[in-house]
Amino acid sequence: MKIFSVTMLLGCCAMTMTAQETYRIPVSEVHEQMQTGQFEPTWQSLEQHQTPEWFRDAKFGIWAHWGAQCVEGSGDWMARGLYLEGGDQYKYHREHYGHPSEFGYKDVLPLFKAERWNPDSLVARYKRCGAQYFFVLGNHHDNYDLWDSKYQPWNSKNIGPKRDILDEWAKAAKKQGLPLGISFHADHAWTWFEPSRRYDLEGDKAGVWYDGNLTKADGKGKWWEGLDPQMLYQQQHPMSQGSWDNRRVHSQWDWSHGACPPSQEFVTNFYDRTLDAINRYQPDLIYFDVTVLPFYPLSDCGLKIAAHLYNKNPRGVVFGKILNEDQKKALTWDVERGAPNQMIEQPWQTCNCIGDWHYNTRTYRRGYRTATNIVKQLVDIVSKNGNLLLNIPLRGDGTYDEKAAAFLDELEPWMTQNGESIFGTRPWVKFGEGPVAEKDIKISDQGFNEGQYNGMDYRDIRFNQTRKYLYVTAMGWPEDGKLLIKSLAKKGPHFKKSISSVYLLGYGKLKARQTAAGLEVQLPKPCNKIAPVLRINK
Repeated sequence: MKIFSVTMLLGCCAMTMTAQETYRIPVSEVHEQMQTGQFEPTWQSLEQHQTPEWFRDAKFGIWAHWGAQCVEGSGDWMARGLYLEGGDQYKYHREHYGHPSEFGYKDVLPLFKAERWNPDSLVARYKRCGAQYFFVLGNHHDNYDLWDSKYQPWNSKNIGPKRDILDEWAKAAKKQGLPLGISFHADHAWTWFEPSRRYDLEGDKAGVWYDGNLTKADGKGKWWEGLDPQMLYQQQHPMSQGSWDNRRVHSQWDWSHGACPPSQEFVTNFYDRTLDAINRYQPDLIYFDVTVLPFYPLSDCGLKIAAHLYNKNPRGVVFGKILNEDQKKALTWDVERGAPNQMIEQPWQTCNCIGDWHYNTRTYRRGYRTATNIVKQLVDIVSKNGNLLLNIPLRGDGTYDEKAAAFLDELEPWMTQNGESIFGTRPWVKFGEGPVAEKDIKISDQGFNEGQYNGMDYRDIRFNQTRKYLYVTAMGWPEDGKLLIKSLAKKGPHFKKSISSVYLLGYGKLKARQTAAGLEVQLPKPCNKIAPVLRINK
């Protein structure tokens, strides 16, 4: 048995532990017991699980990354940003709601009403746009549970909408026949909310503590009387090293570089809440916005949650970020806002958004990403054995705005016309050709390289296939209609059959000519606004 010191544990995220490892903060199963079965909470055992074929067939999911942080409309991480003196979110919050010593994030929660939210209508719309699975937010780093949580009184049934958000989403997904995914992010509230314990350094409120230090006793006579703010903020612990450095939280995301280690009580509470949601709403997919798994490598919490889902649901999928090659055998790799520029052997997923993760009025004014941009990303990802999970931002009232509506209106016809080239396909012998395909594009940490894919045009071509067909998608329509597919050259190494005709989805059969330079196709006038898809008999 190996026993690691604190320093070693905090710094070993890149390694894979063996079944004999001792974790510094073992999770307690006093309240919620891990489902037993084929899988044990070890990497060796979890490697036996294979990403299911239904997920590989699905290719495209839509995410409602929606909760109380959408109320102010100031964008992602606003529950932290309102405590960062001088920042845009701090300024907006103070101007419209009050100083964070008097009106903190806990006071935003009752303003989350979801008064126009119609989950049935939203999920039906997403399915018409091609979604094959549907994801919802269970909790974010704000530590607010969006269901009738047994272990977190700061939840949507008690405060705000007074509704079990997860229950209603789950029923809507089931009605549409879509697999349900739930994302859990609250494990980082421990360090993420540390700014709530600060005070202004300048101005008329200099030296006045924010509300992150409040306790249950301070609530007498307040709207939150009987509730303990520390169950929300989780700040009765030493600050992490360099906590007043607003960027330091990023380098401490893997619980190294001076992050204050979480308590067993906090770790177990996250475990209990996650199992509670899994057992109630029966998701097929769960997502963690963490390095590898929650609290890894300090705790076995994440491994136990993964084993619980796999044992409970053989078709289940668990996502993790920044995985090594062995960990990718046990979990499904997630890349945030980006993609590798190569074909990946194991199935994987990109998570992305047309704007901010949480609703942002400034992003709305600038405009969202276009359907053309997202379709190109989807096609590129699918060619590399991946899926795309796309967030459509919702306002605090539970509706999307007219620009998001326009995006969906543009996406739907392309997906309806060309969906057969996406769903149920597998990679070909190569993922693509063209200027972007040939670029050396690196991934930074968990992703964030999407900008390097923005320049794709008709010269960039992507491939995927079924048993019967090869699909060829050009990332745009050439002005003269002339398309050359170099990888399908006559007597080339990849496609042995001679090609005299191709089928353009949404149009019909076209003549084609194979030369030593490639397959030459003369396209008609565009039959969609985004990208042509050719179907070739194998």
